[in-house]
Amino acid sequence: MTKKEISARKFSTISVRTALPASAGITAVSALFLYLILSPSAEQLLQFSIPVFLLSAVIIYGVSSRLHTRRLNTLYSVVKNISRKKFRDDEKYQEHVRDELDLLMNRSVRASDMVSRELKRLNQIENYRKEFIGDISHELKTPIFAIQGFIETLLNGAIYDKSVNELFLKKAMRNVNRLIFLTNDLMEISKIETGELKSNIRELYLRDIVLDVVESLQYKAQQDGIEIRVKEFNKNLQVRADRNQLRQIMINLIENGMKYNKPGGFVEIGISDYRKASEKILLFVKDNGIGIEKKDLHRVTERFFRVDKSRSRDKGGTGLGLAIVKHIVEAHGEKLFIDSEPESGSVFSITLTKSNPVKV
Repeated sequence: MTKKEISARKFSTISVRTALPASAGITAVSALFLYLILSPSAEQLLQFSIPVFLLSAVIIYGVSSRLHTRRLNTLYSVVKNISRKKFRDDEKYQEHVRDELDLLMNRSVRASDMVSRELKRLNQIENYRKEFIGDISHELKTPIFAIQGFIETLLNGAIYDKSVNELFLKKAMRNVNRLIFLTNDLMEISKIETGELKSNIRELYLRDIVLDVVESLQYKAQQDGIEIRVKEFNKNLQVRADRNQLRQIMINLIENGMKYNKPGGFVEIGISDYRKASEKILLFVKDNGIGIEKKDLHRVTERFFRVDKSRSRDKGGTGLGLAIVKHIVEAHGEKLFIDSEPESGSVFSITLTKSNPVKV
């Protein structure tokens, strides 16, 4: 039986329940009238008919008023509140539906709740949009003003000063690169959120990807005085993931560990068992850097949020790296875990689904 047929049967049952008392009353009144009509006295007919009509009208009005007025007022209040965008928490569904009016009142309360939740969601989206516009305006303004200042200085004569012209051009170029990185990250996160960037999930050798990423970042780590360590694990271990997106996760997490580290610090990559699911593992990136305050742990994956704003800007960070990691992990149906202690370092872990290893 379809939902439409079930709803129709329920509505028909309610109508029958409502009609039974009315039918009984009509039958009683009809019997009385029949008795009066068959009465041989016209005077007696007139004498009894008027009081019967008046009494019937009073009874019907009283019963209807008692049964329907309160519910009609409640229904009117709910509809009026919806039009005024005012919602009361005390408006609840009725557990027992007695008739069509109860059914209409229940559906009106449900509609009120739905409109209330939708308005709250839209307000949250609007606040998020305003905050995002403010953040991105701030992020763009800093390098643009820096480039403008360097170029104006050069045009005002510094271009002929060999002691500063090349230095100013390098600083301007550094800020141009920062704008390029910011634009690329914004495009990346936008594609992930809108579903435009699809994940090509397939079986991958995890160790090969880890070593490839470490090799590409080794030179930068040496310049920063950071040691990158890779803990030994089975080279035949395979996971199901998108190769490019998994590389991007690794690069962002390792660079994040290098950026917020201390001179002579380290970044360690390894795997561990995931106790909640035997078919999964935890891939972690651990550092002994400055760490994250407990109050900031839930915000580090927000766009443009930085633990140390001055350091990340000096290092060229866009504030979007962990936000991209979070979106990619969620797109894979996996989970991201963050554990950190101030001045002791951080551990970023993601779950990965294992596939059957192939011996080589």
